[in-house]
Amino acid sequence: MITPNDGRNEETRRAALKELHGLRHEGAELGGAMSAMARRTASHFAGHDGVTERDPIELWGKRIGRGLSLVGFVALAIYLYVTYVK
Repeated sequence: MITPNDGRNEETRRAALKELHGLRHEGAELGGAMSAMARRTASHFAGHDGVTERDPIELWGKRIGRGLSLVGFVALAIYLYVTYVK
């Protein structure tokens, strides 16, 4: 029995199989996933994510803000550890 949605179902199935194949080969090993995460993090803190900005002041402001947020997070984590765990 053939239904009118068979063409769409086949396209959906092919797209899903292609996506699964890409996911299987993209991060096949733990080291590859960790290095990809490290590259994304470095790119984020360097201000290279999002829209490319031509203004160097805005780029450095983004970098400084993200760096200060990281310092604040580490300081808060240390404070909470010393206060509640130790």
